[in-house]
Amino acid sequence: MTDQLEPMPADWQRALAVVAHPDDLEYGCAAAVATWTDEGREVAYVLATRGEAGIDTIAPAECGPLREREQRASAAVVGVNTVEFLDHRDGVVEYGTALRRDIAAAIRRHRPELVLTLNHRDTWGGIAWNTPDHVAVGRAVLDAAGDAGNRWIFPELSAQGLQPWNGVRWVAVAGSVTPTHAVDATAGLERSVRSLLEHRSYIEVLTDEDPETYCRTFLTGNAEAAAGRFGGRPAVTFELFRR
Repeated sequence: MTDQLEPMPADWQRALAVVAHPDDLEYGCAAAVATWTDEGREVAYVLATRGEAGIDTIAPAECGPLREREQRASAAVVGVNTVEFLDHRDGVVEYGTALRRDIAAAIRRHRPELVLTLNHRDTWGGIAWNTPDHVAVGRAVLDAAGDAGNRWIFPELSAQGLQPWNGVRWVAVAGSVTPTHAVDATAGLERSVRSLLEHRSYIEVLTDEDPETYCRTFLTGNAEAAAGRFGGRPAVTFELFRR
């Protein structure tokens, strides 16, 4: 058994990233997304919430539209033009059939070969507790990748014109503490910093540091930490589940 990370599969054209909040992808894997869109691949984003409960000093009715705008700007930096929101309530996303159905519908709409999500486990490596929204959405993504291909699960989706899609070949989990694969972050790292910086309203209440210094330190540190397992190259890591 090797401790080295394998390169992510390259024989695909469409990916769908499904996460809980604005900024989840920017903290998790935007450098990889930038690399993929540069290669001509299609990547779409689906967010379960608008992040409306994420800033204590801004009421949800104002915060949701603000964070939506920041997310769209952030996605554009790394070449993503399609950003959708499922409108589950931030902070109280519930794992269950309603969430699975919404994600399965998104998979049927976009028909990806690769699906991306964020750490679905209870903790971040046993060091910090994960949020319930991340856990619920990550688990639902893993399940919905199968639901999307079964016409007898959520048959109402077929009635809406969303035909089953059995083309998901992998689900890749960013932010996993047990990664198996990686993408060279060299080409996309600078854009990933700029992409995270688009979430300025959130970052400015998260830290007292200069926002650019904070974003660069966090993303560069994570990429460089993975280099020892990926041929010395800074990397974005994923735990890859094959379907």
